[in-house]
Amino acid sequence: MKKYVLLTVLLILSTVHCQLSTVFACTNFIVGKKASADGSVFVTYNADSFGAFMPLYHYPAAKHQPGDIRKVYEWDTNKYLGDIAEALETYNVIGNTNEWQVTIGETTFGGREEMTDSTGIIDYGSLIYIALQRSKTAREALQIMTSLVEQYGYYSEGETFSVADKEEAWMLEMMGCGPDREKSKARTVWVAVRVPDDAIAAHANQSRITKFLDGRYVQVKMKDLLKKYPVDGKKPVPNLMLCSDNVVSYARSMGWFNGKDADFSYNAAYAAPDFSGRRYCEARVWSFFNRFTDDFSKYVSYAEGIVDDAEPMPLWIIPNKKVTLQDLRDAMRDHYEGTPFALDSDIGGGLYEMPYRPSPLSFKVDGESYFNERPISTLQTAWSFISQMRASMPREIGGCFWFGNDDGNMVAYTPMYNCMTRLPKCFSGEGADDVTFSMDNAFWVCNWVSNMVYPRYSMMFPSLKEVRDSLDASYDKLQAETEVKALSLEGNARIKFLTDYSCQKGDEMIERWRQLAYFLIVKYNDMVVKPTDENGTFKRNKFGGGERVQRPGYPERFAKDLIRQTGSKFQVPKKKE
Repeated sequence: MKKYVLLTVLLILSTVHCQLSTVFACTNFIVGKKASADGSVFVTYNADSFGAFMPLYHYPAAKHQPGDIRKVYEWDTNKYLGDIAEALETYNVIGNTNEWQVTIGETTFGGREEMTDSTGIIDYGSLIYIALQRSKTAREALQIMTSLVEQYGYYSEGETFSVADKEEAWMLEMMGCGPDREKSKARTVWVAVRVPDDAIAAHANQSRITKFLDGRYVQVKMKDLLKKYPVDGKKPVPNLMLCSDNVVSYARSMGWFNGKDADFSYNAAYAAPDFSGRRYCEARVWSFFNRFTDDFSKYVSYAEGIVDDAEPMPLWIIPNKKVTLQDLRDAMRDHYEGTPFALDSDIGGGLYEMPYRPSPLSFKVDGESYFNERPISTLQTAWSFISQMRASMPREIGGCFWFGNDDGNMVAYTPMYNCMTRLPKCFSGEGADDVTFSMDNAFWVCNWVSNMVYPRYSMMFPSLKEVRDSLDASYDKLQAETEVKALSLEGNARIKFLTDYSCQKGDEMIERWRQLAYFLIVKYNDMVVKPTDENGTFKRNKFGGGERVQRPGYPERFAKDLIRQTGSKFQVPKKKE
Protein backbone atom coordinates (compact mmCIF):
# COMPACT_ATOMS: atom_id res chain seq x y z
CA MET A 1 0.00 0.00 0.00
CA LYS A 2 2.83 2.40 0.88
CA LYS A 3 4.52 1.71 -2.43
CA TYR A 4 1.24 2.43 -4.23
CA VAL A 5 0.75 5.75 -2.43
CA LEU A 6 4.33 6.81 -3.14
CA LEU A 7 3.88 5.91 -6.80
CA THR A 8 0.73 8.03 -6.85
CA VAL A 9 2.69 10.98 -5.44
CA LEU A 10 5.40 10.56 -8.06
CA LEU A 11 2.82 10.44 -10.85
CA ILE A 12 1.23 13.60 -9.53
CA LEU A 13 4.59 15.33 -9.31
CA SER A 14 5.35 14.33 -12.88
CA THR A 15 2.58 16.65 -14.05
CA VAL A 16 4.08 19.71 -12.37
CA HIS A 17 5.79 22.24 -14.60
CA CYS A 18 6.32 25.17 -12.25
CA GLN A 19 9.06 26.79 -14.35
CA LEU A 20 9.98 29.22 -11.60
CA SER A 21 13.42 29.52 -13.15
CA THR A 22 11.86 31.69 -15.81
CA VAL A 23 8.81 33.08 -13.99
CA PHE A 24 9.63 34.22 -10.46
CA ALA A 25 6.39 34.93 -8.69
CA CYS A 26 6.12 33.35 -5.25
CA THR A 27 5.63 35.06 -1.90
CA ASN A 28 6.10 34.00 1.74
CA PHE A 29 4.89 35.78 4.88
CA ILE A 30 6.20 34.74 8.31
CA VAL A 31 4.66 35.55 11.70
CA GLY A 32 6.41 34.77 15.00
CA LYS A 33 4.45 33.23 17.86
CA LYS A 34 4.47 36.43 19.94
CA ALA A 35 3.42 38.50 16.94
CA SER A 36 0.24 36.48 16.34
CA ALA A 37 -3.05 36.95 18.14
CA ASP A 38 -3.31 33.34 19.32
CA GLY A 39 0.32 32.31 19.77
CA SER A 40 0.53 30.57 16.40
CA VAL A 41 3.58 30.61 14.20
CA PHE A 42 2.38 31.26 10.65
CA VAL A 43 3.95 30.79 7.23
CA THR A 44 2.10 31.67 4.03
CA TYR A 45 2.97 30.81 0.44
CA ASN A 46 1.65 31.23 -3.05
CA ALA A 47 3.07 28.91 -5.71
CA ASP A 48 2.85 30.94 -8.89
CA SER A 49 3.34 29.46 -12.31
CA PHE A 50 1.27 29.82 -15.45
CA GLY A 51 -0.07 26.53 -16.74
CA ALA A 52 1.02 24.48 -13.74
CA PHE A 53 -1.40 21.88 -12.42
CA MET A 54 -0.72 21.30 -8.75
CA PRO A 55 -2.48 19.01 -6.29
CA LEU A 56 -2.08 18.93 -2.52
CA TYR A 57 0.98 16.76 -1.95
CA HIS A 58 0.85 13.81 0.44
CA TYR A 59 3.81 11.70 1.48
CA PRO A 60 2.67 9.08 4.01
CA ALA A 61 4.91 8.19 6.95
CA ALA A 62 7.08 5.17 6.18
CA LYS A 63 9.84 2.89 7.43
CA HIS A 64 12.81 2.08 5.19
CA GLN A 65 15.60 -0.45 5.18
CA PRO A 66 19.33 0.28 5.55
CA GLY A 67 20.76 0.78 2.08
CA ASP A 68 17.49 2.00 0.54
CA ILE A 69 17.94 4.82 -1.95
CA ARG A 70 15.69 7.64 -3.06
CA LYS A 71 15.59 8.78 -6.65
CA VAL A 72 15.52 12.57 -6.94
CA TYR A 73 13.54 14.24 -9.72
CA GLU A 74 13.59 17.98 -10.27
CA TRP A 75 10.35 19.42 -8.93
CA ASP A 76 9.85 21.84 -11.83
CA THR A 77 10.46 19.46 -14.74
CA ASN A 78 10.51 15.88 -13.39
CA LYS A 79 14.06 15.53 -14.75
CA TYR A 80 15.96 12.71 -13.02
CA LEU A 81 18.89 14.17 -11.07
CA GLY A 82 20.32 11.21 -9.19
CA ASP A 83 20.07 9.02 -6.09
CA ILE A 84 20.53 9.79 -2.40
CA ALA A 85 20.44 7.57 0.69
CA GLU A 86 16.93 7.20 2.11
CA ALA A 87 16.24 7.88 5.80
CA LEU A 88 15.29 4.89 7.93
CA GLU A 89 12.06 6.67 8.93
CA THR A 90 10.10 9.36 7.11
CA TYR A 91 7.19 11.39 8.48
CA ASN A 92 3.71 12.17 7.19
CA VAL A 93 3.68 15.26 4.95
CA ILE A 94 0.59 17.20 3.86
CA GLY A 95 1.37 19.96 1.39
CA ASN A 96 4.30 21.92 2.80
CA THR A 97 3.87 20.87 6.42
CA ASN A 98 4.38 17.62 8.30
CA GLU A 99 3.01 15.71 11.27
CA TRP A 100 5.48 17.48 13.62
CA GLN A 101 4.24 20.95 12.57
CA VAL A 102 7.32 21.76 10.51
CA THR A 103 6.55 23.99 7.51
CA ILE A 104 8.84 24.98 4.63
CA GLY A 105 8.03 27.55 1.94
CA GLU A 106 10.21 29.19 -0.69
CA THR A 107 10.72 31.93 -3.21
CA THR A 108 13.31 31.81 -6.00
CA PHE A 109 15.59 34.83 -6.34
CA GLY A 110 18.02 33.50 -8.95
CA GLY A 111 21.22 35.39 -8.21
CA ARG A 112 24.49 34.98 -10.10
CA GLU A 113 24.02 32.50 -12.93
CA GLU A 114 27.54 31.09 -12.65
CA MET A 115 26.75 29.85 -9.14
CA THR A 116 24.17 27.31 -10.35
CA ASP A 117 25.61 23.82 -9.92
CA SER A 118 24.58 21.70 -12.92
CA THR A 119 26.20 18.67 -11.24
CA GLY A 120 24.01 18.90 -8.11
CA ILE A 121 21.53 16.17 -7.30
CA ILE A 122 19.03 18.05 -5.13
CA ASP A 123 16.87 20.89 -6.44
CA TYR A 124 14.97 23.34 -4.24
CA GLY A 125 11.60 21.56 -4.50
CA SER A 126 12.99 18.13 -3.68
CA LEU A 127 14.95 19.66 -0.81
CA ILE A 128 11.72 20.96 0.73
CA TYR A 129 9.85 17.66 0.67
CA ILE A 130 12.85 15.53 1.66
CA ALA A 131 13.46 17.80 4.65
CA LEU A 132 9.79 17.71 5.65
CA GLN A 133 9.85 13.93 5.61
CA ARG A 134 12.90 13.85 7.89
CA SER A 135 12.47 16.74 10.35
CA LYS A 136 10.78 17.09 13.74
CA THR A 137 11.76 20.75 14.23
CA ALA A 138 12.70 23.77 12.15
CA ARG A 139 16.27 23.55 13.41
CA GLU A 140 16.47 19.91 12.41
CA ALA A 141 15.16 20.89 8.97
CA LEU A 142 17.89 23.52 8.64
CA GLN A 143 20.54 20.98 9.53
CA ILE A 144 19.15 18.42 7.09
CA MET A 145 18.75 20.89 4.24
CA THR A 146 22.23 22.35 4.50
CA SER A 147 23.98 19.01 5.01
CA LEU A 148 22.13 17.35 2.12
CA VAL A 149 23.13 19.99 -0.42
CA GLU A 150 26.70 19.99 0.85
CA GLN A 151 26.87 16.22 0.38
CA TYR A 152 24.98 15.90 -2.89
CA GLY A 153 25.14 19.38 -4.46
CA TYR A 154 22.44 21.99 -4.96
CA TYR A 155 21.02 21.97 -8.48
CA SER A 156 18.80 25.08 -8.41
CA GLU A 157 19.27 28.82 -8.57
CA GLY A 158 19.31 31.06 -5.50
CA GLU A 159 16.45 30.40 -3.11
CA THR A 160 14.99 31.86 0.05
CA PHE A 161 13.29 29.30 2.29
CA SER A 162 10.90 29.88 5.18
CA VAL A 163 11.60 27.15 7.73
CA ALA A 164 9.30 27.09 10.75
CA ASP A 165 7.71 24.97 13.45
CA LYS A 166 5.35 25.57 16.36
CA GLU A 167 8.02 27.49 18.30
CA GLU A 168 10.01 29.58 15.83
CA ALA A 169 10.69 30.59 12.24
CA TRP A 170 13.85 31.07 10.19
CA MET A 171 14.75 32.52 6.80
CA LEU A 172 17.37 30.49 4.93
CA GLU A 173 19.04 31.80 1.77
CA MET A 174 21.05 29.35 -0.32
CA MET A 175 23.01 29.23 -3.54
CA GLY A 176 25.30 26.71 -5.17
CA CYS A 177 29.00 27.29 -5.80
CA GLY A 178 28.97 26.38 -9.49
CA PRO A 179 29.98 23.08 -11.12
CA ASP A 180 33.75 23.61 -10.82
CA ARG A 181 34.83 21.56 -7.80
CA GLU A 182 38.47 22.64 -8.22
CA LYS A 183 37.53 26.27 -7.74
CA SER A 184 35.26 25.77 -4.75
CA LYS A 185 35.80 23.05 -2.17
CA ALA A 186 32.33 23.65 -0.69
CA ARG A 187 29.18 23.11 -2.71
CA THR A 188 26.90 25.84 -1.31
CA VAL A 189 26.91 29.24 0.34
CA TRP A 190 24.06 29.87 2.74
CA VAL A 191 22.92 31.94 5.67
CA ALA A 192 19.95 31.43 8.02
CA VAL A 193 18.50 34.13 10.30
CA ARG A 194 15.99 33.46 13.07
CA VAL A 195 12.91 35.70 12.88
CA PRO A 196 12.29 37.20 16.34
CA ASP A 197 9.23 35.77 18.07
CA ASP A 198 7.52 39.17 18.20
CA ALA A 199 8.26 40.02 14.55
CA ILE A 200 6.89 39.43 11.07
CA ALA A 201 8.99 38.89 7.94
CA ALA A 202 8.47 38.29 4.23
CA HIS A 203 10.25 37.48 0.99
CA ALA A 204 9.09 37.47 -2.61
CA ASN A 205 11.79 36.35 -5.09
CA GLN A 206 14.48 38.78 -4.00
CA SER A 207 17.31 37.86 -1.64
CA ARG A 208 16.65 39.88 1.53
CA ILE A 209 19.46 39.01 3.95
CA THR A 210 22.06 41.78 3.93
CA LYS A 211 24.67 42.25 6.67
CA PHE A 212 24.67 39.52 9.31
CA LEU A 213 28.22 39.63 10.72
CA ASP A 214 28.05 43.21 12.00
CA GLY A 215 27.00 42.40 15.55
CA ARG A 216 23.23 42.52 15.11
CA TYR A 217 22.98 38.73 15.29
CA VAL A 218 24.50 36.10 17.54
CA GLN A 219 26.38 33.64 15.34
CA VAL A 220 26.05 30.03 16.40
CA LYS A 221 27.18 26.68 15.02
CA MET A 222 24.51 24.18 14.05
CA LYS A 223 25.78 21.62 16.59
CA ASP A 224 25.50 24.16 19.43
CA LEU A 225 22.11 25.57 18.52
CA LEU A 226 19.85 23.51 20.78
CA LYS A 227 22.37 23.22 23.61
CA LYS A 228 23.01 26.93 23.91
CA TYR A 229 19.68 28.40 22.82
CA PRO A 230 16.77 26.02 23.56
CA VAL A 231 13.24 27.10 22.67
CA ASP A 232 11.69 25.91 25.91
CA GLY A 233 10.13 29.21 26.89
CA LYS A 234 12.36 29.60 29.97
CA LYS A 235 14.28 32.55 28.55
CA PRO A 236 14.09 34.68 25.40
CA VAL A 237 16.04 33.51 22.37
CA PRO A 238 18.33 36.22 20.94
CA ASN A 239 18.58 37.15 17.28
CA LEU A 240 20.42 34.09 16.00
CA MET A 241 22.28 33.48 12.76
CA LEU A 242 23.82 30.42 11.14
CA CYS A 243 25.96 30.41 8.00
CA SER A 244 28.21 28.22 5.91
CA ASP A 245 31.92 28.50 6.70
CA ASN A 246 32.64 29.79 3.18
CA VAL A 247 29.89 32.38 2.93
CA VAL A 248 32.37 35.30 2.87
CA SER A 249 35.50 33.56 1.57
CA TYR A 250 33.76 32.30 -1.56
CA ALA A 251 32.72 35.84 -2.49
CA ARG A 252 36.30 36.99 -1.91
CA SER A 253 37.71 34.21 -4.09
CA MET A 254 35.38 35.22 -6.91
CA GLY A 255 36.28 38.90 -6.64
CA TRP A 256 32.79 39.94 -5.54
CA PHE A 257 33.78 41.27 -2.10
CA ASN A 258 37.00 42.63 -0.62
CA GLY A 259 35.98 44.47 2.54
CA LYS A 260 35.80 43.56 6.21
CA ASP A 261 33.69 40.58 7.24
CA ALA A 262 31.43 42.89 9.27
CA ASP A 263 30.56 44.77 6.05
CA PHE A 264 29.68 41.65 4.08
CA SER A 265 26.11 41.60 2.69
CA TYR A 266 24.76 38.31 1.37
CA ASN A 267 22.47 39.80 -1.25
CA ALA A 268 24.96 42.48 -2.32
CA ALA A 269 27.53 39.79 -3.12
CA TYR A 270 25.32 37.10 -4.59
CA ALA A 271 21.97 38.62 -5.67
CA ALA A 272 21.99 42.41 -5.60
CA PRO A 273 18.49 43.86 -6.00
CA ASP A 274 17.96 45.67 -9.30
CA PHE A 275 14.83 47.45 -10.55
CA SER A 276 12.91 44.21 -11.09
CA GLY A 277 14.01 42.78 -7.74
CA ARG A 278 12.70 45.86 -5.99
CA ARG A 279 9.57 46.76 -7.98
CA TYR A 280 8.34 43.25 -8.77
CA CYS A 281 9.46 41.56 -5.54
CA GLU A 282 10.28 43.91 -2.68
CA ALA A 283 7.11 45.92 -3.35
CA ARG A 284 5.16 42.84 -2.26
CA VAL A 285 7.11 42.78 1.01
CA TRP A 286 6.51 46.52 1.40
CA SER A 287 2.76 46.01 0.99
CA PHE A 288 2.72 43.29 3.67
CA PHE A 289 4.74 45.35 6.15
CA ASN A 290 2.65 48.42 5.36
CA ARG A 291 -0.43 46.64 6.76
CA PHE A 292 1.16 46.37 10.19
CA THR A 293 2.90 49.74 10.65
CA ASP A 294 1.59 53.21 11.39
CA ASP A 295 3.62 54.70 8.55
CA PHE A 296 5.85 52.77 6.16
CA SER A 297 6.04 55.47 3.52
CA LYS A 298 9.77 56.06 4.03
CA TYR A 299 10.44 52.82 2.12
CA VAL A 300 8.20 53.55 -0.88
CA SER A 301 11.12 54.87 -2.91
CA TYR A 302 13.06 51.65 -2.29
CA ALA A 303 10.12 49.47 -3.34
CA GLU A 304 9.60 51.63 -6.44
CA GLY A 305 13.06 50.58 -7.59
CA ILE A 306 13.96 53.88 -9.25
CA VAL A 307 16.15 55.70 -6.72
CA ASP A 308 19.46 53.82 -6.53
CA ASP A 309 20.46 54.90 -3.01
CA ALA A 310 17.03 54.54 -1.40
CA GLU A 311 17.12 53.03 2.09
CA PRO A 312 16.41 49.26 1.96
CA MET A 313 13.60 47.80 4.05
CA PRO A 314 14.46 45.85 7.20
CA LEU A 315 14.47 42.06 7.12
CA TRP A 316 11.66 41.97 9.68
CA ILE A 317 9.49 44.42 11.63
CA ILE A 318 7.57 44.43 14.92
CA PRO A 319 3.88 44.71 13.91
CA ASN A 320 1.69 47.41 15.43
CA LYS A 321 -0.99 44.84 16.25
CA LYS A 322 -1.25 41.10 16.79
CA VAL A 323 -1.66 39.29 13.48
CA THR A 324 -4.68 37.02 12.94
CA LEU A 325 -5.47 34.29 10.48
CA GLN A 326 -7.89 36.67 8.76
CA ASP A 327 -5.15 39.32 8.49
CA LEU A 328 -3.07 36.80 6.57
CA ARG A 329 -5.97 35.86 4.29
CA ASP A 330 -6.39 39.54 3.52
CA ALA A 331 -2.65 39.98 2.91
CA MET A 332 -2.57 37.04 0.50
CA ARG A 333 -5.44 38.65 -1.42
CA ASP A 334 -3.72 42.03 -1.72
CA HIS A 335 -3.57 44.04 -4.97
CA TYR A 336 -1.81 47.10 -3.52
CA GLU A 337 -5.16 48.71 -2.75
CA GLY A 338 -4.79 52.16 -1.21
CA THR A 339 -1.04 52.37 -1.87
CA PRO A 340 1.16 54.15 -4.44
CA PHE A 341 1.26 50.86 -6.39
CA ALA A 342 -2.54 50.50 -6.63
CA LEU A 343 -3.93 49.13 -9.89
CA ASP A 344 -7.19 51.09 -9.91
CA SER A 345 -6.01 54.39 -11.40
CA ASP A 346 -5.52 53.44 -15.07
CA ILE A 347 -7.26 51.58 -17.88
CA GLY A 348 -5.05 48.49 -17.54
CA GLY A 349 -7.82 46.66 -15.69
CA GLY A 350 -10.19 47.06 -18.59
CA LEU A 351 -13.89 47.76 -18.69
CA TYR A 352 -14.59 45.94 -15.43
CA GLU A 353 -11.67 47.34 -13.42
CA MET A 354 -9.79 44.08 -12.92
CA PRO A 355 -6.96 44.41 -10.34
CA TYR A 356 -4.84 42.04 -12.42
CA ARG A 357 -2.65 42.55 -15.45
CA PRO A 358 -1.80 40.20 -18.31
CA SER A 359 1.64 38.61 -18.48
CA PRO A 360 4.46 39.12 -19.17
CA LEU A 361 5.45 41.72 -16.63
CA SER A 362 7.19 43.87 -19.24
CA PHE A 363 6.06 44.95 -22.70
CA LYS A 364 7.07 47.36 -25.43
CA VAL A 365 5.24 50.19 -27.15
CA ASP A 366 6.93 52.03 -30.02
CA GLY A 367 10.29 50.61 -29.02
CA GLU A 368 10.07 51.74 -25.38
CA SER A 369 9.93 49.24 -22.50
CA TYR A 370 7.17 49.39 -19.89
CA PHE A 371 6.06 47.17 -17.02
CA ASN A 372 3.06 45.95 -15.09
CA GLU A 373 2.81 45.97 -11.30
CA ARG A 374 3.08 42.55 -9.67
CA PRO A 375 0.80 42.45 -6.62
CA ILE A 376 0.70 39.63 -4.08
CA SER A 377 -2.54 38.20 -5.46
CA THR A 378 -1.93 37.14 -9.04
CA LEU A 379 -3.88 35.14 -11.58
CA GLN A 380 -0.97 32.75 -12.13
CA THR A 381 -1.13 31.19 -8.63
CA ALA A 382 -1.55 27.41 -8.85
CA TRP A 383 -1.97 26.94 -5.12
CA SER A 384 -1.68 28.96 -1.95
CA PHE A 385 -1.54 28.16 1.74
CA ILE A 386 -1.47 29.58 5.24
CA SER A 387 0.25 27.15 7.59
CA GLN A 388 -0.75 27.50 11.24
CA MET A 389 1.50 25.89 13.88
CA ARG A 390 0.59 25.91 17.58
CA ALA A 391 2.60 24.76 20.59
CA SER A 392 -0.54 24.97 22.73
CA MET A 393 -2.05 21.90 21.03
CA PRO A 394 -1.01 18.28 20.57
CA ARG A 395 0.87 18.07 17.31
CA GLU A 396 -1.93 16.25 15.44
CA ILE A 397 -4.26 19.17 16.16
CA GLY A 398 -1.89 22.12 16.34
CA GLY A 399 -0.88 22.00 12.69
CA CYS A 400 -3.62 23.27 10.40
CA PHE A 401 -2.74 23.77 6.74
CA TRP A 402 -5.19 26.23 5.18
CA PHE A 403 -5.09 25.37 1.47
CA GLY A 404 -6.45 26.95 -1.70
CA ASN A 405 -5.99 25.55 -5.21
CA ASP A 406 -5.88 28.87 -7.08
CA ASP A 407 -5.24 32.58 -6.60
CA GLY A 408 -5.74 33.30 -2.88
CA ASN A 409 -8.18 36.09 -3.71
CA MET A 410 -10.39 33.69 -5.63
CA VAL A 411 -10.63 30.77 -3.19
CA ALA A 412 -11.53 29.95 0.38
CA TYR A 413 -8.64 28.60 2.45
CA THR A 414 -9.81 25.10 3.40
CA PRO A 415 -8.50 23.47 6.63
CA MET A 416 -6.31 20.40 6.10
CA TYR A 417 -4.88 19.03 9.35
CA ASN A 418 -1.26 17.94 9.21
CA CYS A 419 -2.00 14.47 10.65
CA MET A 420 -4.44 13.46 7.89
CA THR A 421 -3.70 10.11 6.26
CA ARG A 422 -5.62 10.63 3.02
CA LEU A 423 -6.64 13.54 0.82
CA PRO A 424 -10.07 14.72 -0.31
CA LYS A 425 -10.51 13.69 -3.92
CA CYS A 426 -10.73 17.32 -5.07
CA PHE A 427 -7.16 18.04 -3.93
CA SER A 428 -5.61 14.70 -4.88
CA GLY A 429 -4.98 15.23 -8.59
CA GLU A 430 -6.92 12.08 -9.43
CA GLY A 431 -8.36 12.12 -12.94
CA ALA A 432 -6.90 15.49 -13.94
CA ASP A 433 -3.67 17.12 -15.01
CA ASP A 434 -2.47 20.36 -16.55
CA VAL A 435 -4.38 19.70 -19.80
CA THR A 436 -7.23 17.52 -18.49
CA PHE A 437 -10.23 19.27 -16.94
CA SER A 438 -12.24 17.52 -14.24
CA MET A 439 -15.38 18.65 -12.44
CA ASP A 440 -14.12 16.69 -9.41
CA ASN A 441 -10.82 18.55 -9.20
CA ALA A 442 -10.42 21.74 -7.15
CA PHE A 443 -7.69 23.20 -9.35
CA TRP A 444 -9.92 23.09 -12.41
CA VAL A 445 -13.24 24.03 -10.79
CA CYS A 446 -11.65 26.95 -8.93
CA ASN A 447 -9.88 28.10 -12.10
CA TRP A 448 -13.12 27.76 -14.06
CA VAL A 449 -14.81 30.15 -11.63
CA SER A 450 -11.92 32.62 -11.39
CA ASN A 451 -11.50 32.78 -15.14
CA MET A 452 -15.16 33.70 -15.49
CA VAL A 453 -14.69 36.45 -12.90
CA TYR A 454 -11.35 37.96 -13.99
CA PRO A 455 -12.55 39.75 -17.16
CA ARG A 456 -15.76 41.02 -15.49
CA TYR A 457 -14.27 41.59 -12.08
CA SER A 458 -16.24 44.57 -10.78
CA MET A 459 -19.50 42.98 -11.91
CA MET A 460 -18.95 39.38 -10.79
CA PHE A 461 -16.40 39.39 -7.96
CA PRO A 462 -18.89 40.45 -5.25
CA SER A 463 -20.77 37.17 -5.80
CA LEU A 464 -17.57 35.13 -5.51
CA LYS A 465 -16.43 37.09 -2.46
CA GLU A 466 -19.69 36.42 -0.68
CA VAL A 467 -19.27 32.65 -1.07
CA ARG A 468 -15.54 32.75 -0.31
CA ASP A 469 -15.99 34.76 2.86
CA SER A 470 -18.91 32.65 4.05
CA LEU A 471 -16.79 29.51 3.75
CA ASP A 472 -13.86 31.16 5.54
CA ALA A 473 -16.20 32.23 8.35
CA SER A 474 -17.74 28.78 8.63
CA TYR A 475 -14.31 27.17 8.92
CA ASP A 476 -13.32 29.65 11.63
CA LYS A 477 -16.51 28.93 13.57
CA LEU A 478 -16.02 25.18 13.32
CA GLN A 479 -12.31 25.17 14.19
CA ALA A 480 -12.72 25.53 17.96
CA GLU A 481 -15.44 22.90 18.36
CA THR A 482 -13.64 20.52 16.00
CA GLU A 483 -10.45 20.78 18.00
CA VAL A 484 -12.26 20.33 21.33
CA LYS A 485 -13.72 17.12 19.92
CA ALA A 486 -10.28 16.04 18.68
CA LEU A 487 -8.80 16.66 22.14
CA SER A 488 -11.29 14.20 23.61
CA LEU A 489 -9.90 11.47 21.35
CA GLU A 490 -6.55 9.76 21.36
CA GLY A 491 -4.17 8.06 18.96
CA ASN A 492 -5.61 6.72 15.71
CA ALA A 493 -9.13 7.82 16.66
CA ARG A 494 -7.97 11.45 16.78
CA ILE A 495 -6.12 11.14 13.47
CA LYS A 496 -9.12 9.50 11.79
CA PHE A 497 -11.47 12.20 13.10
CA LEU A 498 -9.32 15.05 11.78
CA THR A 499 -8.71 13.23 8.48
CA ASP A 500 -12.46 12.75 8.01
CA TYR A 501 -13.12 16.37 8.93
CA SER A 502 -10.51 17.72 6.50
CA CYS A 503 -11.77 15.53 3.66
CA GLN A 504 -15.35 16.55 4.40
CA LYS A 505 -14.43 20.23 4.20
CA GLY A 506 -12.67 19.63 0.89
CA ASP A 507 -15.70 17.83 -0.51
CA GLU A 508 -18.03 20.59 0.67
CA MET A 509 -15.77 23.30 -0.74
CA ILE A 510 -15.70 21.92 -4.28
CA GLU A 511 -19.45 21.28 -4.25
CA ARG A 512 -20.06 24.88 -3.18
CA TRP A 513 -17.68 26.09 -5.90
CA ARG A 514 -19.50 24.09 -8.55
CA GLN A 515 -22.74 25.71 -7.40
CA LEU A 516 -21.04 29.09 -7.63
CA ALA A 517 -19.96 28.36 -11.21
CA TYR A 518 -23.53 27.52 -12.24
CA PHE A 519 -24.83 30.60 -10.44
CA LEU A 520 -22.37 32.94 -12.14
CA ILE A 521 -23.10 31.76 -15.68
CA VAL A 522 -26.84 32.22 -15.13
CA LYS A 523 -26.75 35.49 -13.21
CA TYR A 524 -24.29 37.34 -15.45
CA ASN A 525 -25.00 35.80 -18.83
CA ASP A 526 -24.39 38.18 -21.76
CA MET A 527 -23.14 41.04 -19.55
CA VAL A 528 -26.51 41.59 -17.89
CA VAL A 529 -27.58 40.76 -14.35
CA LYS A 530 -30.49 38.49 -13.48
CA PRO A 531 -32.17 39.63 -10.24
CA THR A 532 -32.02 37.40 -7.16
CA ASP A 533 -33.62 37.57 -3.72
CA GLU A 534 -31.75 37.75 -0.42
CA ASN A 535 -31.22 33.96 -0.52
CA GLY A 536 -29.61 34.05 -3.96
CA THR A 537 -32.65 32.50 -5.67
CA PHE A 538 -33.40 33.89 -9.10
CA LYS A 539 -36.59 35.94 -9.21
CA ARG A 540 -39.41 35.02 -11.54
CA ASN A 541 -42.20 37.13 -12.97
CA LYS A 542 -45.89 36.39 -12.41
CA PHE A 543 -45.95 34.22 -15.52
CA GLY A 544 -43.15 31.96 -14.28
CA GLY A 545 -40.34 33.23 -16.44
CA GLY A 546 -37.22 34.97 -15.23
CA GLU A 547 -37.65 38.50 -13.93
CA ARG A 548 -36.58 41.29 -16.27
CA VAL A 549 -32.78 41.54 -16.37
CA GLN A 550 -30.80 44.54 -15.23
CA ARG A 551 -28.43 46.15 -17.74
CA PRO A 552 -25.75 47.97 -15.78
CA GLY A 553 -23.80 49.26 -18.80
CA TYR A 554 -20.41 50.87 -18.35
CA PRO A 555 -18.97 51.47 -14.89
CA GLU A 556 -19.04 55.24 -14.36
CA ARG A 557 -15.28 55.76 -14.38
CA PHE A 558 -14.83 53.79 -17.57
CA ALA A 559 -17.66 55.72 -19.26
CA LYS A 560 -15.94 58.99 -18.42
CA ASP A 561 -12.60 57.71 -19.73
CA LEU A 562 -14.28 56.58 -22.95
CA ILE A 563 -15.79 60.01 -23.57
CA ARG A 564 -12.52 61.74 -22.75
CA GLN A 565 -10.84 59.65 -25.45
CA THR A 566 -13.60 59.88 -28.07
CA GLY A 567 -14.95 63.35 -27.50
CA SER A 568 -18.29 63.88 -29.24
CA LYS A 569 -18.02 60.81 -31.48
CA PHE A 570 -20.71 58.91 -29.54
CA GLN A 571 -22.67 61.91 -28.32
CA VAL A 572 -26.39 61.72 -29.06
CA PRO A 573 -27.44 64.76 -31.10
CA LYS A 574 -29.69 67.12 -29.24
CA LYS A 575 -33.17 67.60 -30.62
CA LYS A 576 -33.66 70.77 -32.55
CA GLU A 577 -36.32 73.03 -31.09
